[in-house]
Amino acid sequence: MTVVDAESPTIRDSAQPNPAVFASWRARAGALLLDVLPGAALLATTALVALSVPLRGAWWWVCVSIGAATVLSTALNRLVLPATARQSLGRAVFGITVVHRNGTPVGAWWLLLRDLAHLLDTAAMFAGWLWPLWEGRRRTFADILLRTESHLLEPRWPEPKLRRFTSALVLGVALLCGAGAALSYVVVHQHDRSITDASEQIAQQGPRMVEQILSYHPETLKGDFDHAQSLATDSYRPQLTAQQQAVQKSGAIRNEYWTTNSSVLSATADRATMLVFLQGQRGAPPDQRYITASVRATFVKSGSLGWRVDDVAVVTKPQPPQARP
Repeated sequence: MTVVDAESPTIRDSAQPNPAVFASWRARAGALLLDVLPGAALLATTALVALSVPLRGAWWWVCVSIGAATVLSTALNRLVLPATARQSLGRAVFGITVVHRNGTPVGAWWLLLRDLAHLLDTAAMFAGWLWPLWEGRRRTFADILLRTESHLLEPRWPEPKLRRFTSALVLGVALLCGAGAALSYVVVHQHDRSITDASEQIAQQGPRMVEQILSYHPETLKGDFDHAQSLATDSYRPQLTAQQQAVQKSGAIRNEYWTTNSSVLSATADRATMLVFLQGQRGAPPDQRYITASVRATFVKSGSLGWRVDDVAVVTKPQPPQARP
Protein backbone atom coordinates (compact mmCIF):
# COMPACT_ATOMS: atom_id res chain seq x y z
CA MET A 1 0.00 0.00 0.00
CA THR A 2 1.32 3.47 -0.87
CA VAL A 3 0.48 7.04 0.13
CA VAL A 4 1.00 10.23 -1.91
CA ASP A 5 2.65 13.07 0.00
CA ALA A 6 0.52 16.25 -0.32
CA GLU A 7 3.58 18.52 -0.36
CA SER A 8 5.62 16.44 -2.76
CA PRO A 9 4.72 14.36 -5.82
CA THR A 10 6.94 11.54 -4.54
CA ILE A 11 5.30 8.32 -3.42
CA ARG A 12 6.31 6.96 -0.04
CA ASP A 13 6.00 3.45 1.35
CA SER A 14 3.30 3.49 4.06
CA ALA A 15 5.13 0.68 5.88
CA GLN A 16 7.48 3.40 7.16
CA PRO A 17 6.29 5.66 10.01
CA ASN A 18 5.20 9.05 8.75
CA PRO A 19 6.26 11.75 11.25
CA ALA A 20 3.59 14.06 9.84
CA VAL A 21 0.78 11.65 10.70
CA PHE A 22 0.28 10.85 14.37
CA ALA A 23 -1.92 8.08 15.72
CA SER A 24 -5.31 9.23 16.95
CA TRP A 25 -6.28 9.02 20.60
CA ARG A 26 -8.97 6.48 19.76
CA ALA A 27 -6.52 4.20 17.97
CA ARG A 28 -4.03 4.45 20.83
CA ALA A 29 -6.73 3.68 23.40
CA GLY A 30 -7.94 0.69 21.39
CA ALA A 31 -4.42 -0.69 21.01
CA LEU A 32 -3.73 -0.28 24.73
CA LEU A 33 -6.95 -2.03 25.70
CA LEU A 34 -6.28 -4.91 23.31
CA ASP A 35 -2.74 -5.29 24.65
CA VAL A 36 -3.57 -5.04 28.35
CA LEU A 37 -7.24 -5.87 28.99
CA PRO A 38 -7.19 -9.62 28.10
CA GLY A 39 -4.15 -10.21 30.28
CA ALA A 40 -5.55 -8.11 33.14
CA ALA A 41 -8.89 -9.94 33.01
CA LEU A 42 -7.23 -13.35 32.98
CA LEU A 43 -4.83 -12.39 35.78
CA ALA A 44 -7.69 -11.08 37.94
CA THR A 45 -9.69 -14.25 37.32
CA THR A 46 -6.81 -16.56 38.26
CA ALA A 47 -6.15 -14.49 41.40
CA LEU A 48 -9.79 -14.82 42.48
CA VAL A 49 -9.80 -18.56 41.79
CA ALA A 50 -6.50 -18.98 43.68
CA LEU A 51 -8.09 -17.29 46.70
CA SER A 52 -11.07 -19.65 46.47
CA VAL A 53 -9.32 -23.01 46.16
CA PRO A 54 -7.17 -24.70 48.86
CA LEU A 55 -3.75 -23.11 49.28
CA ARG A 56 -0.99 -24.97 47.40
CA GLY A 57 -3.46 -27.53 46.08
CA ALA A 58 -3.59 -28.73 42.48
CA TRP A 59 -5.99 -26.01 41.34
CA TRP A 60 -3.96 -23.35 43.18
CA TRP A 61 -0.83 -24.30 41.25
CA VAL A 62 -2.80 -24.27 37.99
CA CYS A 63 -3.90 -20.70 38.78
CA VAL A 64 -0.35 -19.64 39.65
CA SER A 65 0.98 -21.17 36.41
CA ILE A 66 -1.68 -19.47 34.27
CA GLY A 67 -1.10 -16.16 36.05
CA ALA A 68 2.66 -16.35 35.53
CA ALA A 69 2.19 -17.26 31.85
CA THR A 70 -0.23 -14.34 31.47
CA VAL A 71 2.24 -11.83 32.94
CA LEU A 72 5.07 -13.19 30.77
CA SER A 73 3.06 -13.17 27.54
CA THR A 74 1.78 -9.65 28.20
CA ALA A 75 5.33 -8.44 28.81
CA LEU A 76 6.55 -10.13 25.63
CA ASN A 77 3.73 -8.55 23.64
CA ARG A 78 4.21 -5.07 25.09
CA LEU A 79 8.02 -4.94 25.22
CA VAL A 80 9.78 -7.60 23.13
CA LEU A 81 7.46 -7.86 20.11
CA PRO A 82 7.47 -4.10 19.37
CA ALA A 83 11.28 -4.06 19.60
CA THR A 84 11.55 -6.82 16.98
CA ALA A 85 8.44 -6.47 14.78
CA ARG A 86 7.80 -2.75 15.38
CA GLN A 87 4.28 -3.45 16.75
CA SER A 88 2.54 -5.18 19.60
CA LEU A 89 -0.61 -7.12 18.77
CA GLY A 90 -2.91 -4.25 19.70
CA ARG A 91 -0.85 -1.69 17.79
CA ALA A 92 -0.77 -3.95 14.74
CA VAL A 93 -4.56 -4.24 14.75
CA PHE A 94 -4.93 -0.44 14.90
CA GLY A 95 -2.00 0.24 12.54
CA ILE A 96 0.27 2.28 14.83
CA THR A 97 3.77 2.05 16.25
CA VAL A 98 5.83 3.77 18.95
CA VAL A 99 9.02 5.54 17.85
CA HIS A 100 11.47 8.10 19.15
CA ARG A 101 10.73 11.66 18.12
CA ASN A 102 13.28 11.39 15.31
CA GLY A 103 11.41 8.36 13.93
CA THR A 104 13.86 5.65 15.03
CA PRO A 105 12.47 2.43 16.56
CA VAL A 106 12.13 2.14 20.35
CA GLY A 107 13.87 -0.71 22.17
CA ALA A 108 12.38 -3.02 24.80
CA TRP A 109 13.95 -1.26 27.80
CA TRP A 110 12.75 2.13 26.59
CA LEU A 111 9.25 0.71 26.14
CA LEU A 112 9.42 -0.58 29.72
CA LEU A 113 10.37 2.87 30.97
CA ARG A 114 7.52 4.32 28.92
CA ASP A 115 4.99 1.92 30.47
CA LEU A 116 6.29 2.79 33.95
CA ALA A 117 6.10 6.49 33.10
CA HIS A 118 2.42 6.02 32.33
CA LEU A 119 2.00 6.05 36.11
CA LEU A 120 2.42 9.83 35.81
CA ASP A 121 -0.51 9.90 33.38
CA THR A 122 -2.62 8.08 35.96
CA ALA A 123 -1.38 10.03 38.98
CA ALA A 124 -2.40 13.34 37.38
CA MET A 125 -6.10 12.45 37.73
CA PHE A 126 -5.82 10.60 34.38
CA ALA A 127 -5.14 13.92 32.65
CA GLY A 128 -2.02 12.47 31.03
CA TRP A 129 -4.05 9.83 29.22
CA LEU A 130 -6.34 12.55 27.79
CA TRP A 131 -3.49 14.90 26.87
CA PRO A 132 -3.19 13.58 23.27
CA LEU A 133 -6.70 14.89 22.58
CA TRP A 134 -5.41 18.46 22.36
CA GLU A 135 -1.59 18.20 22.31
CA GLY A 136 -0.16 18.93 18.86
CA ARG A 137 1.88 15.75 18.54
CA ARG A 138 -0.74 13.67 20.41
CA ARG A 139 1.56 12.69 23.25
CA THR A 140 0.85 11.61 26.80
CA PHE A 141 2.94 12.85 29.72
CA ALA A 142 4.99 9.63 29.42
CA ASP A 143 5.67 10.39 25.73
CA ILE A 144 6.74 13.95 26.53
CA LEU A 145 9.05 12.75 29.30
CA LEU A 146 10.71 10.04 27.19
CA ARG A 147 10.46 11.86 23.84
CA THR A 148 8.41 9.16 22.14
CA GLU A 149 5.48 9.38 19.74
CA SER A 150 2.83 7.10 18.28
CA HIS A 151 2.82 7.12 14.47
CA LEU A 152 0.59 5.50 11.92
CA LEU A 153 2.03 2.32 10.49
CA GLU A 154 0.28 -0.26 8.36
CA PRO A 155 0.22 -3.71 9.97
CA ARG A 156 3.31 -5.71 9.10
CA TRP A 157 1.44 -8.96 9.68
CA PRO A 158 -1.01 -10.35 7.08
CA GLU A 159 -4.37 -8.81 7.97
CA PRO A 160 -6.54 -11.98 7.61
CA LYS A 161 -4.22 -13.95 9.88
CA LEU A 162 -4.01 -11.01 12.28
CA ARG A 163 -7.80 -10.77 12.57
CA ARG A 164 -8.21 -14.52 13.05
CA PHE A 165 -5.46 -14.67 15.66
CA THR A 166 -6.83 -11.66 17.56
CA SER A 167 -10.37 -13.03 17.54
CA ALA A 168 -9.17 -16.44 18.71
CA LEU A 169 -7.08 -14.85 21.47
CA VAL A 170 -9.93 -12.70 22.81
CA LEU A 171 -12.37 -15.62 22.62
CA GLY A 172 -9.90 -17.93 24.39
CA VAL A 173 -9.33 -15.43 27.20
CA ALA A 174 -13.10 -14.93 27.57
CA LEU A 175 -13.63 -18.69 27.82
CA LEU A 176 -10.85 -19.05 30.40
CA CYS A 177 -12.28 -16.20 32.46
CA GLY A 178 -15.74 -17.75 32.27
CA ALA A 179 -14.39 -21.16 33.27
CA GLY A 180 -12.44 -19.58 36.14
CA ALA A 181 -15.52 -17.72 37.38
CA ALA A 182 -17.56 -20.93 37.24
CA LEU A 183 -14.87 -22.89 39.07
CA SER A 184 -14.60 -20.20 41.74
CA TYR A 185 -18.38 -20.20 42.23
CA VAL A 186 -18.51 -23.98 42.54
CA VAL A 187 -15.61 -24.09 45.02
CA VAL A 188 -17.02 -21.28 47.16
CA HIS A 189 -20.51 -22.78 47.05
CA GLN A 190 -19.19 -26.21 48.05
CA HIS A 191 -17.10 -24.65 50.82
CA ASP A 192 -20.08 -22.75 52.21
CA ARG A 193 -22.23 -25.88 51.93
CA SER A 194 -19.63 -27.97 53.76
CA ILE A 195 -19.46 -25.42 56.59
CA THR A 196 -23.25 -25.35 56.86
CA ASP A 197 -23.36 -29.17 56.91
CA ALA A 198 -20.61 -29.31 59.54
CA SER A 199 -22.44 -26.83 61.77
CA GLU A 200 -25.66 -28.80 61.47
CA GLN A 201 -23.93 -32.11 62.20
CA ILE A 202 -22.11 -30.76 65.25
CA ALA A 203 -25.27 -29.08 66.54
CA GLN A 204 -26.96 -32.50 66.45
CA GLN A 205 -24.13 -34.85 67.44
CA GLY A 206 -21.84 -32.68 69.57
CA PRO A 207 -23.86 -32.36 72.80
CA ARG A 208 -24.54 -36.09 72.94
CA MET A 209 -20.86 -36.91 72.39
CA VAL A 210 -19.81 -34.57 75.21
CA GLU A 211 -22.39 -36.18 77.52
CA GLN A 212 -20.99 -39.65 76.75
CA ILE A 213 -17.38 -38.48 77.24
CA LEU A 214 -18.15 -37.11 80.73
CA SER A 215 -20.76 -39.60 82.00
CA TYR A 216 -20.07 -43.00 83.59
CA HIS A 217 -21.60 -45.45 86.06
CA PRO A 218 -19.67 -47.70 88.48
CA GLU A 219 -21.55 -50.84 87.37
CA THR A 220 -20.67 -50.26 83.68
CA LEU A 221 -17.44 -48.33 84.19
CA LYS A 222 -15.20 -50.22 81.75
CA GLY A 223 -17.77 -50.14 78.95
CA ASP A 224 -18.45 -46.43 79.53
CA PHE A 225 -14.74 -45.62 79.45
CA ASP A 226 -14.15 -47.72 76.32
CA HIS A 227 -17.04 -46.03 74.56
CA ALA A 228 -15.75 -42.60 75.59
CA GLN A 229 -12.31 -43.42 74.15
CA SER A 230 -13.91 -44.52 70.87
CA LEU A 231 -15.38 -41.00 70.57
CA ALA A 232 -11.98 -39.32 71.05
CA THR A 233 -9.32 -38.50 68.47
CA ASP A 234 -5.88 -40.06 68.70
CA SER A 235 -4.44 -36.82 70.05
CA TYR A 236 -7.07 -36.43 72.80
CA ARG A 237 -7.29 -40.10 73.81
CA PRO A 238 -4.13 -40.12 76.04
CA GLN A 239 -5.45 -37.15 78.03
CA LEU A 240 -8.86 -38.79 78.37
CA THR A 241 -7.26 -42.07 79.45
CA ALA A 242 -5.26 -40.29 82.17
CA GLN A 243 -8.46 -38.68 83.48
CA GLN A 244 -10.24 -42.03 83.52
CA GLN A 245 -7.37 -43.66 85.41
CA ALA A 246 -7.52 -40.88 87.99
CA VAL A 247 -11.27 -41.54 88.43
CA GLN A 248 -10.64 -45.25 88.96
CA LYS A 249 -7.91 -44.62 91.56
CA SER A 250 -10.08 -42.20 93.52
CA GLY A 251 -13.04 -44.59 93.49
CA ALA A 252 -15.56 -44.13 90.77
CA ILE A 253 -19.03 -42.89 91.68
CA ARG A 254 -22.02 -42.25 89.47
CA ASN A 255 -21.36 -39.22 87.22
CA GLU A 256 -24.03 -38.32 84.68
CA TYR A 257 -24.52 -35.17 82.58
CA TRP A 258 -27.19 -33.95 80.20
CA THR A 259 -27.17 -30.90 77.95
CA THR A 260 -29.40 -27.92 78.73
CA ASN A 261 -28.12 -25.69 75.93
CA SER A 262 -25.36 -25.56 73.33
CA SER A 263 -23.97 -23.29 70.64
CA VAL A 264 -21.60 -23.86 67.72
CA LEU A 265 -18.85 -21.24 68.05
CA SER A 266 -16.99 -21.96 64.80
CA ALA A 267 -16.95 -24.58 62.08
CA THR A 268 -15.04 -25.58 58.99
CA ALA A 269 -15.49 -28.63 56.81
CA ASP A 270 -13.44 -30.80 59.18
CA ARG A 271 -13.15 -28.91 62.48
CA ALA A 272 -15.65 -27.30 64.85
CA THR A 273 -15.85 -25.78 68.31
CA MET A 274 -18.96 -25.82 70.50
CA LEU A 275 -19.93 -24.36 73.86
CA VAL A 276 -22.02 -26.83 75.88
CA PHE A 277 -24.01 -26.02 79.03
CA LEU A 278 -24.56 -29.07 81.21
CA GLN A 279 -26.52 -30.17 84.23
CA GLY A 280 -25.86 -33.43 85.99
CA GLN A 281 -25.80 -35.46 89.11
CA ARG A 282 -22.90 -36.98 90.96
CA GLY A 283 -23.24 -39.92 93.30
CA ALA A 284 -26.19 -42.20 94.07
CA PRO A 285 -29.21 -41.67 96.35
CA PRO A 286 -29.36 -40.65 99.11
CA ASP A 287 -25.93 -38.93 98.74
CA GLN A 288 -26.37 -37.65 95.19
CA ARG A 289 -25.90 -33.97 94.41
CA TYR A 290 -26.92 -31.98 91.37
CA ILE A 291 -24.33 -29.90 89.52
CA THR A 292 -23.95 -27.59 86.51
CA ALA A 293 -20.94 -27.03 84.26
CA SER A 294 -19.96 -25.33 81.01
CA VAL A 295 -17.38 -26.81 78.64
CA ARG A 296 -15.87 -25.84 75.31
CA ALA A 297 -15.55 -28.90 73.10
CA THR A 298 -13.47 -29.19 69.94
CA PHE A 299 -14.40 -31.71 67.26
CA VAL A 300 -12.44 -33.04 64.28
CA LYS A 301 -13.86 -34.95 61.34
CA SER A 302 -11.79 -38.03 60.59
CA GLY A 303 -12.71 -39.51 57.21
CA SER A 304 -15.10 -42.47 57.44
CA LEU A 305 -15.02 -42.35 61.26
CA GLY A 306 -17.01 -39.14 61.25
CA TRP A 307 -16.78 -36.54 63.99
CA ARG A 308 -14.59 -37.20 67.02
CA VAL A 309 -13.94 -35.18 70.18
CA ASP A 310 -10.50 -33.56 70.04
CA ASP A 311 -10.61 -31.64 73.32
CA VAL A 312 -12.93 -30.79 76.20
CA ALA A 313 -11.98 -27.69 78.17
CA VAL A 314 -13.90 -26.68 81.29
CA VAL A 315 -15.20 -23.11 81.11
CA THR A 316 -17.19 -23.21 84.37
CA LYS A 317 -16.31 -25.93 86.87
CA PRO A 318 -19.06 -28.21 88.18
CA GLN A 319 -21.02 -26.51 90.97
CA PRO A 320 -24.42 -26.70 92.64
CA PRO A 321 -27.20 -25.21 90.43
CA GLN A 322 -28.02 -22.45 92.89
CA ALA A 323 -24.38 -21.24 92.74
CA ARG A 324 -24.41 -20.78 88.98
CA PRO A 325 -24.02 -17.06 87.94
